Amino acid sequence: MIFRELILQNFGPYLGKNVIKLAPDNRDNTPPIILFGGMNGGGKTTLMDAIRLTLYGQRAQCSTRGNLSYNDFLLQCINSQTPLGEKTRIELEFEQIVNEELHIFRIVRHWDQKTKEGKDNLGILNQDWLDKALVNTWDEYIENILPLGISNLFLFDGEQVKELADQDVPTPDVITAIKSLLGLELAERLDEDLDILALRKRKELTDLKKLQNLQELEEKLNLLKGKKEEADHQFKALKNALKTAELEEKETWEKFQLEGGKMAGEKSNLQTQNKRLEEAVDHQRDEMIKLATRSLPLSLITPLLKQAKIQGEKELKSEQAKLAQQVLQARDQRLLSYLDQLSLKPQDFGKIQDFLNQENEALNHDIEEVTNPWLKIGLAEIKQLETILDHQLPLQINQAKIHQQKLQELESEIENNERQLAIAASPEAYLALTQSLNEAKKTLAQVKMELERTKKSQLELEQKIKQTNQELTAYTEEVLHLQNNEHILQSIHKVKQTLQQFRERLTLNKLNKLEGEVSECFRYLLHKSNLVHRVIIDQNTFSLTLYDNQGKLIPKHRLSAGEKQLLAISLLWGLARVSSRHLPVAIDTPLGRLDSSHRHNLVERYFPSASHQVILLSTDTEIDQKQVENLRKNEAIALEYLLEYDQEKRQTTVKNGYFW
Repeated sequence: MIFRELILQNFGPYLGKNVIKLAPDNRDNTPPIILFGGMNGGGKTTLMDAIRLTLYGQRAQCSTRGNLSYNDFLLQCINSQTPLGEKTRIELEFEQIVNEELHIFRIVRHWDQKTKEGKDNLGILNQDWLDKALVNTWDEYIENILPLGISNLFLFDGEQVKELADQDVPTPDVITAIKSLLGLELAERLDEDLDILALRKRKELTDLKKLQNLQELEEKLNLLKGKKEEADHQFKALKNALKTAELEEKETWEKFQLEGGKMAGEKSNLQTQNKRLEEAVDHQRDEMIKLATRSLPLSLITPLLKQAKIQGEKELKSEQAKLAQQVLQARDQRLLSYLDQLSLKPQDFGKIQDFLNQENEALNHDIEEVTNPWLKIGLAEIKQLETILDHQLPLQINQAKIHQQKLQELESEIENNERQLAIAASPEAYLALTQSLNEAKKTLAQVKMELERTKKSQLELEQKIKQTNQELTAYTEEVLHLQNNEHILQSIHKVKQTLQQFRERLTLNKLNKLEGEVSECFRYLLHKSNLVHRVIIDQNTFSLTLYDNQGKLIPKHRLSAGEKQLLAISLLWGLARVSSRHLPVAIDTPLGRLDSSHRHNLVERYFPSASHQVILLSTDTEIDQKQVENLRKNEAIALEYLLEYDQEKRQTTVKNGYFW
């Protein structure tokens, strides 16, 4: 499937007829990306809504519809400056292979201010011919090409990715897409059909009185289901209200902190902390004074002490040499006399005499090295100097540095606390800030309480529905016990059990393939390729669990916001790949919280590979000048458009080219 052309006429901010080509005329080696640039509020999301609305009509999940009826939504989409008598019109032309032949379809929807009963006018052109039969069966036909259940895998926006990244369990839309993709939707529908068949058989096999009781149980069940739907709707509305209340509380808290409210509330604690810090400063100074009473001051004359140690060693060595010289000279005389008696050869006697003379000269050198001793200290004093220089002073200097560093840290803390005390709000401002914060917290608490109450009501209704179903089943089984046709329900029960086993095995089989695709996509998009080795998907909740290459669990909260967003995109990408459907991908503002490296990986790796046709709707900060130039250099962009929004006219104009 390839989108060829989109036409917007008087739709949203697009006044008049706007024709947008989504595929170039020359289709040889066509690059995949169709790039739309536009500022926030400039009409990018409107383009995405137009594609969804054209394809699915009343069933379309458009971003701006909310709780509006289809009729009100269509009226809301009409451009406020539409000339009288002109219609609002959207058209989408696409090509699709049908029975091994290329067919070109054009979907046309138009309406005006007189639209009633929530209807638009639908026309389907097949090969430029109006196909009335296809108009009547369009919802079924488009389900065979791009089912609504999996459309969010191919038509998604940054807000959807952000929501998916922030939640531990995928959103209901993604869960629906996963079930549809895995074939579970069909199995669940079959299970419901079996329940309906069983209910019909129960009615056929009971007498009138018992049938009346059975109808009462059914009415009770339908009433409970209606209440459950109301509770579900209320729960959804309260969740939206909770988001609003949380945002309000967050903004109030930020204002409270910014304007010094928190500091004023902590003023007493800061003053107490400052007093404790000042006591710690005094303690550190006392410790440094104690060090000053020991050997530490000698560190100021360390060079002199080293010189004194060297001088003392020299003088001691000289004195020892003098004493030794007197003893050795007498011994040398006795030795020479003894050798003379031995009648040695003259040359041998001379050698011995030369050796002794050399030894005496060495002693004379040690003696003459100190000609005028002035220090005159002994070995004990030298040892004491050595202990001071080698042990006491290094230890005390290190202790002094530690105390000095601690003193600086304490003084820095005191200075920081004093700055915080200086910016603390005045009592009047603090009171106003506190009141606003308390009101925001009170509103948030009330919404949470109401949400919890509604959730409790949902659970109670679910329990009652389950109990009524059990009563209905038990009652019917009691009636059917008297009938000869009981095997019908028994067969249905067996089929349901077999269906459950089939669904479980099918889920495991498909999830294994999906896990491999998601793991591969996530590793491909990450710039830290060794962070995650495998992604496991729970078969009940479809939540994602990450493991490293050693099989250890990686908590999802350890991922950065950008990595979580890449994980969400990997899930959508993996689902699209597993679907094996040759479909275009449209992405609205996808780079919200990504840092530069993650953006680079997404732009360079995902966008050119997401599909054979990728429609990107981006602001100037998401795909910036450098990134768009890289995409052009890599020949990844087929067409470029710029959506220029005129604030005064409240009108968007589609122009060729991007921001740069």
